[in-house]
Amino acid sequence: MSPSVPFGHPSMPSVSGLRLYGRRVMMRPLTPGDFPQWTDVRVRNEQWLVPWEPARSSRLADPTRSRDAFSSRCASRDRERQGGTAYGFGLFVDNAFAGEVNLNNIVRGALQCGTVGYWIDRDRAGHGYIAEGLVLLIGFAFEELHLHRLEICIVPRNANSRRVVEKLALREEGIALRYLEINGTWEDHMRFAITAEEWRDRRTELRDAWTL
Repeated sequence: MSPSVPFGHPSMPSVSGLRLYGRRVMMRPLTPGDFPQWTDVRVRNEQWLVPWEPARSSRLADPTRSRDAFSSRCASRDRERQGGTAYGFGLFVDNAFAGEVNLNNIVRGALQCGTVGYWIDRDRAGHGYIAEGLVLLIGFAFEELHLHRLEICIVPRNANSRRVVEKLALREEGIALRYLEINGTWEDHMRFAITAEEWRDRRTELRDAWTL
């Protein structure tokens, strides 16, 4: 798959150099040059974000405060993308960095699945930017990467993240007990999913509502 090749569906927002364009947002892989914007947003939002993220090892440099650590993070994301195991995107609104929408843990073979994670600057929350970015990512995953299933797993009490999947009416599959370590605790997660068949049935509806 060449990132410069446009999506097969004629109404899909164009992609150039792995850039996904929606109605209000643009998404692309982060680069070391994004460090000033990224660190500003992350540091301002620590209390907003850290309770919902895996605990960071104290033995590792903090990319929110170390330019070298952030550059290493970008290089790791590049290797994952080249290996086809993950695709990380910074989400930009009005040319300013606002958050991330990431496709992780891609498994091929009989499963053809990936997991999705996202976060946004609190100052940008509540405007549907992540929902818009998620529709772009879903189209990319199914139409360019030819995956069959995407999964989003959310701590039940994380109402902000749940609102995103509720806006898109993604299918809920139940509770996975003690599914992921979050901020030092093994947390239950609500599992939401969408398959390629569901995307084919709903893509016009979702694109018309969010990205076109």
